[in-house]
Order: sequence, then C-alpha cells, then structure tokens
Amino acid sequence: MAEKFLYDELDTFSRHGILKKEIPDYLKDNLNPNYELRPYQVDAFARFFHCLDNDFPGKDYPLHFLFNMATGSGKTLIMAGLMLYLYERGYRNFLFFVNSTNIIEKTKENFLNPRSSKFLFSEDIRFGTSRVNISQAINFEDVNDSDINICFTTIQKLHSDLTTEKENSITYEDFKHKKIVLLSDEAHHMNVSTAAGMQLAESWENTVERIFRQNENNLLLEFTATLDYTHRNIVNKYLKKVIYRYDLCQFRNDGYSKDVNIIQADFEESDRILQALILSQYKQEVAAKNRINLKPVILFKAQRTIEQSKENKKNFHQMIDNLSPENIKRIRLKSDIPLVERVFRFFDQNNISARQLAERLRKEFNEERCISVNEEKEKENQQILLNTLEDKDNRIRAIFAVQKLNEGWDVLNLFDIVRCYTQRDSRGNRPGKTTISEAQLIGRGARYFPFATEDNKDRYSRKFDRNLDHEMRVLEELHYHSINDSRYISELRTALIEEGMLDEREVTRKLKLKDSFKQDDFFKNGLVYLNSRKINNYQHIRSFSDMGISRKSHTHIIATGRGTTGAILANGNSVPVVAEPGKRDIKVKNIPKHIIQNAITKQSFFSFQNIKKYFPMIETLEEFIESDSYLGGQEIIFQGEEYEMSRLSNRDQLDGMIGLLNQIETDLRKNITEYIGLDEFTPYDVSEIFYNKTLKLIEGTDRANGDENFVADKDWYVFNANYGTSEEKAFVRMLERQINELQKKHDGIYLIRNERHFKIYSFSDGKPFEPDFVLFLRQTNGDILTYQIFIEPKGKHLKEYDKWKQEFLQEISDKFGKKTLDIKTKQKTIKCRLIGVPFYNNQDENKFKQSLYAALE
Repeated sequence: MAEKFLYDELDTFSRHGILKKEIPDYLKDNLNPNYELRPYQVDAFARFFHCLDNDFPGKDYPLHFLFNMATGSGKTLIMAGLMLYLYERGYRNFLFFVNSTNIIEKTKENFLNPRSSKFLFSEDIRFGTSRVNISQAINFEDVNDSDINICFTTIQKLHSDLTTEKENSITYEDFKHKKIVLLSDEAHHMNVSTAAGMQLAESWENTVERIFRQNENNLLLEFTATLDYTHRNIVNKYLKKVIYRYDLCQFRNDGYSKDVNIIQADFEESDRILQALILSQYKQEVAAKNRINLKPVILFKAQRTIEQSKENKKNFHQMIDNLSPENIKRIRLKSDIPLVERVFRFFDQNNISARQLAERLRKEFNEERCISVNEEKEKENQQILLNTLEDKDNRIRAIFAVQKLNEGWDVLNLFDIVRCYTQRDSRGNRPGKTTISEAQLIGRGARYFPFATEDNKDRYSRKFDRNLDHEMRVLEELHYHSINDSRYISELRTALIEEGMLDEREVTRKLKLKDSFKQDDFFKNGLVYLNSRKINNYQHIRSFSDMGISRKSHTHIIATGRGTTGAILANGNSVPVVAEPGKRDIKVKNIPKHIIQNAITKQSFFSFQNIKKYFPMIETLEEFIESDSYLGGQEIIFQGEEYEMSRLSNRDQLDGMIGLLNQIETDLRKNITEYIGLDEFTPYDVSEIFYNKTLKLIEGTDRANGDENFVADKDWYVFNANYGTSEEKAFVRMLERQINELQKKHDGIYLIRNERHFKIYSFSDGKPFEPDFVLFLRQTNGDILTYQIFIEPKGKHLKEYDKWKQEFLQEISDKFGKKTLDIKTKQKTIKCRLIGVPFYNNQDENKFKQSLYAALE
C-alpha cells in the first residue's frame, strides 16, 4: 500500500472537523480588508497552524512545508498571512526568493507599496498597541527587530551572493544566529538536484538547503502550482512536507476561475479576429449595463517568432483603421455560433448599430491601447502596464505576444485569446509542446474577474454555473478563438484536462418546467411571497450595548519587570511567590481628553466618519468620548506595581486607552451587519420567479442524476428533474409517501425545487438564504388559502454550520405561520400563510413530518 502524503492525513482531519479553522483576529485585521479569506485559504492556514504545533510521523526540524496550490488561488496572500502569524510567534526576518526578476518586482509591489491596488496588508498593521512596519532588507544584520523585515531576491542572485563574497550581500552567517523564514515561490524550480537523483554541490537546491540548516528554528515554506507526483525522488522528498494539495481542477470546480470555452470558426484569420473583438466589446457592454467597471483585455498569440507577432500587430491595426459597418454585418451573417447570435441580439435590444459598434471598436483598439511584449526589453518597459491591467487608469485592451507571458503574470480581466496560426505540433495523437504551452497560458488567463450582483455579494466565485443562459454568464468565461480543426481541438482539450482547466466529467443539463404545470392556473395566476433586504443605516443604535457590546471595562497590564528565582527543595519548602500586583480602576471620562483624542487618532477604525456610520445619533466627537452610552461609560483597569498605580504616566494611560479601543473595535466588527432583512414579504407571480435553466454539473455526482424517471409522473413536482443532493432526493421520496394524506385537505399541491430562482433574507443581518424547496398547499374553503412552506433538507454534518438558517425558518413561522397575507382581485381574495419548518434529515424523517403537520393545523 502506498504511503500517504501529509496532505492526505490533513484532508481527513479537515473533513472530520479535527482541524480548528479559527483565524486569529490579528491575522485577519492586518491583511488588506479588500481581500476576504476564502474557505480553502482558511483551510491552508489551519493546516499550517496544526502542523506547527502538533507532532506527526515524519516531522523533522528545521520545519519544511510545501503548499501545492493552483495558479490564481492567492498564494501570496497566504504568504502575507503566514508572515503576520509568525511575527506573533517571534519571527522577524523573511527571505523571499523565486527564479524570475519580474516576479520579484511584482511581489515587492504587493508587499511594500500601500498605494498598489494589489497591496496585501492593512495600511496600519498593529499587534496590540504597537504599530508594525513592513521593511525591505538587503541582509539581516542591521534590521529593526520590531519590523517585519523582508529580503527579496532571485534564487540565482541568492546563490551568487552566497558563493561569491560581495559587500553588504547575504552570507551564511546571517542565518546562524537569527531564525529566518524562507519563502520560496514557484518552488518547483528548486528541485533540479532531486529530480536528477544526485546532490550537486553548487546547485540552487543545495544553496537553499544549506541556508535552511543553519538554524534549527528556521522555517522553509515553499509554494508552487506544479509538483510532479509521478517522480519517485520528488515524492520521497515531499511525502511529509506537502501540507495542502489544492490543484487547478479543484480550484476551478469550486468556482474560483473563469470557465474556458473554445470558439471554433471556419473563418479567415482577419474574420476570426474581428469576431473575437465583437465578443470582447459585448462583454464590456454587458458589464456596463450591470454597473460593473470592466475593461476586457484580448491577447493575440503568435506561434513561434517575434516577427510573426509583429506582423500580427501590423495587420491588426490596418484592419482596425479600415473597419466598417459592412465588416460587422458580414460576421453577423456568416457566424452560426449561438453565443455570437446572442451577442447581436443584445446589440439590437440595446440599440447599438453596426456603425456604432465599428466606431467603438476603432476607438477601443486604437494603437495607443495595444502593446507588444515579445522582447525582454519590451517586457520590462511594459511591466507596470501588464501588472495593472485591471486598474481604472490602465487603457490597454490588446496584447501581442509569443511566449513571454508565463509564470508570474497575474491578470484578472483577460477574457479572450486569439490563436493567430493554424499549425499543429502533435505527435502520436498527444498534445505537442505548443499546445501544452497554449493550455498553460489559458490557465493563467482564466483567473476570475471579481464582481458582485444584487443577489450575490461573493465577488470572487462564479455565480451562474446553475444558470448558463444568464446574460452575465459571459463575464465568467474565457474564450479561446481557434480555427475549426477537430484534431487540434481534441488535443487542446486533452491538454486543458491535464492542466485542470477542463473537467472531462462536466455535463450540461436542461431543467424545464413541465408542460402540464405551465398550463395550470397556479403557474398563470399563483403568487410566491419573498422578502428583500436593505442597507443597515443603524438608526436604531443609541449606545454600545445596542451594538452588542456588553463589556464595560478593559484590563491594561503595565509590565512590572518583577520575578524571583528559587530552587525546588527536597524538604518540600515552596518557591517564593510573586506578590499580587496593584490595581486601579479609572473611568474613561476621568482620563485627560487630549490622551483620549490621541488614542482615537491612532485607530483608523474610529474616524469620525466611521463613528457616525455605526452610531448615527452622535453629533460630536466630544459626545462619543463623554456620554455614558459610549466611551464615557467605559473604564480601564490598570494593573501593575502599587507605587505606579498612584502616578500613572500619560504613556500608560494612552496605551490603556488604545487597548480599550482595540477591544471595542473587535466587539463591534463581530456585530456589524451591512444589511438587515425586511419582515415584509411581497407577492411575485409564480411565472416570473420560476423558469427553465441550463445547468453545468459533474457526471457521476448525486446532483448530475436528475431522478427524471421518478418525478416524470408526479404532477405535484413541477420540474422535469431533481438535480439536488441525495438528501434532497430522499426528501422528495418522503413527500411522495405523504401525498395521499395531504390531498385530504388540499386540492392543489406543488413542490418546486429552488434552483437558485430566489433568495430570502435573514431578518437580523440580511444574510441571503436559498431554501432548497418551496411547497405550496392550496385548500379551497370559500376563499383560497395557500400555505407557502420553505423547506431545507440538510445532512447531519451541516446542521450546526447552517444553524442560522433553521433559526430564520423558525422566525418566519413565528411571524407569519398564523397570520394571513391577503391579496384581493376582482374575482376573489387570495390568502396565504408563510411557514418555515425545521431541517429535513433522512435519518430523522418522523421529526420533520410531525413538524410539517403541526404547522398546518
């Protein structure tokens, strides 16, 4: 039996809840607030914390771990978080190295420049009351021990500096007496010796190993998207070092990348290019219509030579200069690609004529907005433009390249790649080197462009996998434009599957309302009641306690410096006990006002703008300081030497005040809610909310099995299939066994699976919830009374995690279960009651049935 990797064991721990996935506040608060940690990043941190503090077979010092994580998964953000965590653990010095100068320059921007759009840290890094700086170091001799000191270098330069004496360069001595964290990016380049099966004395790998071994407290943390699990030597080296394997396929299937679509066309190259430009402009127009600031970029890739790329660029500008409405109309007539047909329908609906489109394309793709990055000098000159393509003031729309864009190029708004050649280089029906490099380029371009919608505020993951026909779906797709060559497309698909950018198990399924239901009066005239949410304006907040801050005091310990020494004596005499420190309670209103104001200015969270946002009734800063409802009602317990308590210094009071503000900020952040859900439910037409969809699913999973045969003859189940979990399918079968009983009192029964058709919003914080089912039971007794019942099947392992949903369902029943919502029409009055029932679980069906029937009494 093959020996397990470390990540295999940690996978098991993660699945069974053994890993503590709690991220310290100082780590979260000191990262850039624009970056919200994703679940897999939290998992990565949890694995590192666990391995740092716990023994496991094969654990060896100094510690060496590798994070094998997909391109685009935010490895540098994890590095930044690990720096913060290890700073708290006493580490101050970090050596970052990689094989490319371009990656070094980009990484410096991310770590050191607060004005960069990709800066990783909070502008004000604080540990307790202390502010911490990020400093660039040349070596670690004269660094500030209060800073996070980072030395950036390439592995080539590091190797040269350590093997050739140079003034001020790093030496092996630097690593003997200070514990260092070595951070290796694109770490697969470091394994030349291992792959060769020999120890080369002068290799990069040997240099890193020698640095690492200088101090037993050193840490080596490697990061790569590429690790060869088929190479025996690599496997042996990393068996107990790979802390996380989160590959591109998993990353993509979890929804964090664009979807890749190949557009094949039997067009001349110029028409393929024009079709790509039209599609690119369509994406910009869709984004603008939905108030998303997007400038989609298109890449034109030459096959082998710089001359080919130059020729492509020259021909491109000639085409743009001469572009006419007739050229646009020609593409419209010739193309039978469904997406392109949809593009032109969009232009028609939004009154964008062929003439207007041609004008926009000439403007958007003029020569000033196109760059070439083929020669090294060109690439260096354009590096800033390449690394800031998403910035608002970056106007580049097109890039011409051969092979220069590979590792280290992070771009989110690349939406189209045009293959400007037709040759293949496959051998034996296997993808050739060119095709493999194309697949790798596609992988880099498939990074997700973050945006939110009214219904989905998660900016960093795909939103329309379960609604492929949605207009905004195109903003989640990367299109690769190629000739219509079936053999080449097959080879490219193979390469993309191997890269993880396509899943060969992926299938699309049509979810359709049954014709019989569409003819039913309930579909034509029925109503579904939904609530909405609004931005929380905090108008009801008039004190700290209204925001859930119950603590009224903060303890500030003044370091006494006291201690004692003694021996543990055989005769049982005890070691001398350190005396209890003195304490003094001081109300904030008794601290000099200038000290309080100074403390507030040091805490960016407590700007007056923020104070007014969360406590809108406050008129002045003085009121915030003096009112018993706010700071005036707080006190600080100072603890230290007795003699110090009688003469507290301004510094002591300032530090105590900063500590109190930190505590209040932490409590506030836990209770801040951006939204609140309205407790008014508005009626919508059933025919407006529920409609046909095209879904993307993974063959072989529970969801891909639509249970079509089972639901086909169930007239109360309104869709043609149930693409739900096994728990959801079990619920439908359970309900089928209750139909006869339910029909005794109800002449209309309609079960509708909510395939992301609607959301309801938690009353307390506006958190969106998509109940898996809504069950309508209609009984006629004079007026029509319809029960609208929200139902959520849930596996036992998720019950605790989704506890808030069950509480919300109960709140709905408490507020509306016995209350009738009336809608009067000319012919009749439609009455409705809203009910939320406890989670359905297959292993506890009777409890659910009892709750359901009790709600209907």
